[in-house]
Amino acid sequence: MAVDSDTGTGAAVPGLAGVPVLGSLFDLRSDSIGTYLRALHEHGDVVRITAGPPGLRAELHCVFSAEGVQQVLAAQAANFRKDNPFYQEIRDAFGNGLLTSQDEDYLRQRRLVQPLFTKRRVDGYADAVAAETRSTIAAWTQAPDGVVDVSDEMMHLALRAVARILFGTDVDTTVDVVDRCFPVITQYALRRGYSPVNIPRSWPTPANRRAAAAMDELYAACDKIIAARRGRGPAEEGEDLLSLLAAATSTDDGEFDATELREQVLIFLLAGHETTATSLAFSLHLLARHPESQSRAREEVSRVLGDRTPGAADLDRLPYLTQVLKEAMRLYPAAPAIGRRAVAACEIDGHAVPAGADVILAPWVTHRHPRYWPDPERFDPDRFTPEAEAARPRYAWFPFGGGPRACIGQHFSMLESVIALAMILRAYEFEAVDTEVPVTAGITLRTTGPARCRLRRPDAWAAQG
Repeated sequence: MAVDSDTGTGAAVPGLAGVPVLGSLFDLRSDSIGTYLRALHEHGDVVRITAGPPGLRAELHCVFSAEGVQQVLAAQAANFRKDNPFYQEIRDAFGNGLLTSQDEDYLRQRRLVQPLFTKRRVDGYADAVAAETRSTIAAWTQAPDGVVDVSDEMMHLALRAVARILFGTDVDTTVDVVDRCFPVITQYALRRGYSPVNIPRSWPTPANRRAAAAMDELYAACDKIIAARRGRGPAEEGEDLLSLLAAATSTDDGEFDATELREQVLIFLLAGHETTATSLAFSLHLLARHPESQSRAREEVSRVLGDRTPGAADLDRLPYLTQVLKEAMRLYPAAPAIGRRAVAACEIDGHAVPAGADVILAPWVTHRHPRYWPDPERFDPDRFTPEAEAARPRYAWFPFGGGPRACIGQHFSMLESVIALAMILRAYEFEAVDTEVPVTAGITLRTTGPARCRLRRPDAWAAQG
């Protein structure tokens, strides 16, 4: 890679046309992922988007090709940091956990946490996922007119599952606090992250005071549980993730103090439930819109599992269900856009990127790139047969990021999703009430309208019941 001091070698990056003075500011605010997709179709794999008035203008270098994504996340990962305003707002709201930390802080945290996310350890969480899924299925017997909003329901299921794994028996109180506080905090951080100018958080505006109250309540709930865990004797140590985090130690890295523990817990709650909930909700909704795929998935579940509860060993025995999940994650990636900042000038996919540039990777766009995905808007789980996956570039599909900062929880997300989908599809058939579900890019992909499905018990299941 050859660079000069300010600008990388390579072709100039084409710019997306915007309005005078403000550029693409309003387009990005109203539909950022749609704007990124338009940039690909109009200008190609690397596109510059400007937004905001002179003096406060943001300039985004968007990279859409799988080859460019690999350079940013893997081959040149050290040159691209989480130094942009958006990540700083997440740090200020949720702390400096694995999602936001950098350099030696990140490496130390990763070394302490990694033993808790081995395949063997994560596989042990299967029973907790199954228990929460069973409760959700049972509650649906009371659904009015047999209709549920799968977006809301999967958010609740995923939150309860991750809370049970994190906290063990302290689930209900934690879920109530997170349900109440997370939306306030995430929307506040999101608004500030995308604003060219922010007033100090300490000013007593209504928005600042609401966010501060939500953070105080959330922090207090976590701190109370952490203090109780640390007050246990060795004979009382549990197997929930918080107990294991509290006990994590090494000669070189020491251990987490109380604040660090809370920061890890908050990041796990944030990243561990909204992302999985999105994948589950859209898997169900897409199957509801495609009865033939739903029947094929249900047949596989019935043949492999019969009446028994699925466990970790069943993931490899349910290949079509896994393909459904991967295709849902292609069309509706939980992290639709990822930001980095270039340290030094460089060349990305043949284009010059200057030092200090804000770089945007957009799974929403790369997952729809016609070079890798023929008829990209079509739902087709067979895109993820082993042969089809082997024929595509590694970073044509990257819902868990990649490179040295790939998501530490990706095996847990897949485990939870496959187990929950298998149990739900065995219990109910789904018919889409809302055929289209509008979405927007927040910290994660969020629905902006209902994703309702009508439930029916399969004939064989109903006959047994």
